[in-house]
Formats: sequence, C-alpha cells, structure tokens
Amino acid sequence: MQKFDFGELREIIEINSWTKNKAGVDKNGNIFAKWMDSLGYTLDRYSREDIGDHLHFKSTHKEGKKLLLLGHLDTVFPPDTFEGFREDDEWIYGAGVCDMKGGNFVALKALREVYSKYGNIHNIDFLLVSDEETGSDDSKHLSSALAQDYDYCMVFEASGVDDEVVIGRKGVGTFFIDIEGKASHAGNHYTDGEDANLELAHKLIELVSLTDLDKETTVNVGKIQGGIGANTISPKANIVFELRYTTTEEKERVLNAIDNIVAHSHIEGTTSTLSGGIQRDVMQPSPAQEEFVNQINRLCQITLPTEKRGGVSDANIISSKGVPTLDGWGPYGDGDHTINERASKKSFGERVSLVSEIFGYLIEDRV
Repeated sequence: MQKFDFGELREIIEINSWTKNKAGVDKNGNIFAKWMDSLGYTLDRYSREDIGDHLHFKSTHKEGKKLLLLGHLDTVFPPDTFEGFREDDEWIYGAGVCDMKGGNFVALKALREVYSKYGNIHNIDFLLVSDEETGSDDSKHLSSALAQDYDYCMVFEASGVDDEVVIGRKGVGTFFIDIEGKASHAGNHYTDGEDANLELAHKLIELVSLTDLDKETTVNVGKIQGGIGANTISPKANIVFELRYTTTEEKERVLNAIDNIVAHSHIEGTTSTLSGGIQRDVMQPSPAQEEFVNQINRLCQITLPTEKRGGVSDANIISSKGVPTLDGWGPYGDGDHTINERASKKSFGERVSLVSEIFGYLIEDRV
C-alpha cells in the first residue's frame, strides 16, 4: 500500500471551489495543470466565462487501448459555509475530500507512480470538468464529444464502503410544467374561472403514479406553486419534478407518459407547457463493462467488488455513449454534500496502489 503525506491535497482542499466561484475552481484547475505538466501532459483548455474552465490533459497516443480518466473540479459549498482542512489518525476532513478532489488526487498519485516506473505515460488522458455538481449542463456536451476517442473510462468519485466500484447509476431528468388557466372572483364568478391549481392536482397524481419501484423508476414532484389568493380562481400554476430510471425502456415509457399528461387537460380551458429534460442518461451494466472488470480481476489477481447507485455522476454521460465505464475509483468517504465530509486515509493508499497497477497494465498494452 502506498504511503504519502497529504500536503498537496490540503493545498487544493483549502481553495473554495463552489461551482459558481469561477476564480476558485480555476485556481484548483491551474494547480492540477502544473502537476500534470510535470508528467509530460499537454492541456486543451476549454475556457468558460461564468463557470470554471474545463481541462483535458492529453498524454502521448500510441497503438493500443485508450483510457479516459474523469473527474470534476467543483464542490457544492459556497464561501464561508465549509472551509479548511483537518485530519486525525484515520480521516481527512474538508470540502471535496471524497467528492471529489480526493478522487482526483488518487488519479494524480497513480499517474505519478507509473511515470516513475515507465518514464512516460501514453494512452491515458484526464478530463476535469467544472460544473458536475450543478448537473454538468455545460460540460456534458464536451464529455459526450470526447467519449468517442476512448476504449475505457475510469471515474474517480468515492468508492463504496467495501471498496466497491460502480457499474450502474440511474439516469436522471428534471422537468417543469407551466399551467395557464383563467382568473375569476371565487365568490361572484366561480364558474367563469379555469382553475390552474386544480389542473396541477390532477397532473401531480398522474405523474407520481408513473413510479414503478419494482423497476427502480421514480417520479418525484418536488415543488409546486400556483394561484393568487383564496378568493381568486388560480390563473397560473407550475410543477417541478424529477425522473430517475435504470433502463432505457423505462425512460421511454415515462417520457411518453409525461407528454400525454401535459397534452391532456382535465380542466377545460387550461393549457400546459413542458420544459426541462434528461440531464444524465442511465449508466447501465454491459457485456463490455463486465469484460473490463474481468480483465482487471485477472491481471491484478483480485475480485473487484461492484455496486449500483441511485445517484448520478459524469460516468452516466460517458457510459451512455457506449464506452465501458467504471466509477468509484476515489477514496472511501462519507458525509459528502455536508459539513461532515471526510475520507479514509487508508483508502487513499489502497486505491493508489490498485489504480497504478491498472495503469501499468494498460501502458504495457495488456488491458
């Protein structure tokens, strides 16, 4: 197991990298750029005005399989909400220690191991995006375009409690329905109104009924708004809801049903408009992914534990493009997205040892 201090990790943890803090995200990225430059990587920088720049670090390419490493530079904490770095004998605490500055650090340390052993790195590239925590609305287009250039992808979100890597993640979409009705006085002209709130109620029930727990499909209406006051028939209402699913078949079933729900009015005179859509498509296990796991097990003489997760990551994006993708290569941690976020010191060493071994086999063209 690799042993190392966490001074460099402290350096980037102490930078506030909230997604909307472009200066902080870019500072984090620029530090990584210096580290990657020392390993012989070239950089394609995708500059952005309102969010941090996306960074694509490229190694020398030769004949053989190409591997994309994937991480994100941003965290979820605005300035002054969760700052600093601290450690004890077992844990490191701070914003991003497991989600996912810690995971990026594992990838970096593993790359350094193989660079030290082989004197160079080829066919292993590293993409760091800046907006994952807000849905990758910008970077998903870049990630999707780059995916076609790679045979495998390893994503460095946190590992499972028993060192599991992730082979499946639900797809997710966020949608909005705006309902137009007609206002009227609830006392004098009750029947003249077209009640947007009542239309909302019908649609809410229909949307939630699309949930199928046996197939792990959920539709959650998370926010509703409507109306003016108690004495007025509601002229406007809106719904915000989320879809999560594990198969493309379920996605199509629910999307078709949503279209029908929006198109059909229960309250005469009301009209509805749908917006939003799928943010990250499903990450489904595949035979090619299974073969990737089998190769790792054979070469490293291990049995790699695997799991599926309901939450999404940028692994969804690459996987949906047909690239065999494994997520969860970062350290084990918990409390992510809370002020109790922490990562296991022991797991850093274990992850770096395994990941560097896998990198070595790819450089030797054995994967």
